[in-house]
Amino acid sequence: MAKRIAVGNNKGGAKKTTLTVRLAEALAKQGKRVGVVDMDPQGNASRRLGWVDSPDNPPLTISEALEPENVADGIGAQIWQPIGWTAEYADRITVMPARFTLEDRATEAGHKGAWRRLAKTLKGADDHLDYVLIDCPPSLGHLTQLALAAAHHALATTEPEYDSVEAAVRYRDFVATSGDDLGNPDLTFLGVVVSAYDQRIGAHVGQLNGARKLFGDLVWGVIPRRSLITNADEYGQPLSEVADSSEVRGVFELLAERLVKEAGA
Repeated sequence: MAKRIAVGNNKGGAKKTTLTVRLAEALAKQGKRVGVVDMDPQGNASRRLGWVDSPDNPPLTISEALEPENVADGIGAQIWQPIGWTAEYADRITVMPARFTLEDRATEAGHKGAWRRLAKTLKGADDHLDYVLIDCPPSLGHLTQLALAAAHHALATTEPEYDSVEAAVRYRDFVATSGDDLGNPDLTFLGVVVSAYDQRIGAHVGQLNGARKLFGDLVWGVIPRRSLITNADEYGQPLSEVADSSEVRGVFELLAERLVKEAGA
């Protein structure tokens, strides 16, 4: 079984998908085999990894795997798909993609055992991987709870803004108090990453200091605000193909090393 990490925040725009995709990239460059489970109906992680949906011949997605009539131990093995990047390490990354129909699964929270569906889907289906990164929606609702019920660990990301930091605190506290209720008492909170930081903005400096007071040593690091990250996300590119990206690639590589240390190899 792979080590599963749910990346979340209770607010949109906190750079969850950016962190998920770039950690996957950095881990793959280190030789790790990585799966990305896209649990956000927006499907941004899928697109940024170069996965392309086909309306004429739609491939299976995580939404179909989680449908009540389909749920079975290990059915996720049928959902893993190659990503669209051509970088030499891209074949070490695989994705369970999402499309907007995943929103339908959010309405099924009241169904018996619904919160265990992702855990069942992944059972035995990630044995060939080292890590599975689960990109959560900006919510503490059913889709995030599915992710947390299946994960070994949770990782938060936040922008250096008041609302985003507070939402990261809510995510941390939800993880701390919900493991038993989700049938996952060993779930642990690993830490928080501060993303899109600009030291020229006074509010960012203040919120970074505040995050360090709130999370202490659990603040893993700071990702600088750089247009090249936004551009790579926008065009679904690996950072290794972006000019002048060595600084930010180094940041994500250090975060990947921290993840390996904290989550275990």
